[in-house]
Parts: sequence; structure tokens; C-alpha cells
Amino acid sequence: MKNLYIVALFQFKENDIMDALELLKKLVIETRKENGCLQYDLVEDRENKGVFFIVELWESEEHHHQHNGTDHLMNFRLQSASLLQKSAEVYKGYKTF
Repeated sequence: MKNLYIVALFQFKENDIMDALELLKKLVIETRKENGCLQYDLVEDRENKGVFFIVELWESEEHHHQHNGTDHLMNFRLQSASLLQKSAEVYKGYKTF
């Protein structure tokens, strides 16, 4: 079983950054409690205002699949949709070296 690596990139509207940050913090706190979550870190881009990314490491694809059905992730998606400058970008992969 391979670990799943994910980077999720979010760009929020300038006027909504503080609200978005609160939603992101809640998401991180709850997700870190999940079974199979090995890493879930929120990073703010140092050059682009309103840009955040989450660096994720899951024990398996199945654990991430379970995460996708959690209430806290679904609530985040609903509450953050209107705050986003554009749709989130998500990259998934396996460690190659």
C-alpha cells in the first residue's frame, strides 16, 4: 500500500482572506484527527496574497477517500466556495524517489 501525497491550492478574494483562514484552520484541526492522516499542513504563499496550500500525506488512497466524505470537509467546501477567487487546484501523486 502506497502513501498518497496531495497538494491543494486555494486562491481567496482579498476581502475574504481572514474568513477563509478561519475556515482553513477548522478544516486542518479536524482533518488531523482522522484515521490515516499522516500530515495535513496549511501553508500561506509568501509572495501572493490570498494564496494558501494544504500539503497532505495519507496512509492510503482509501483513507483519503474516507476524508472526502467527512462533514468538516463538506462544510469547508460549502462555506469557502463564495470566498474563492477561482476554483481550487488539487494535485495527487505517489512518492517516486
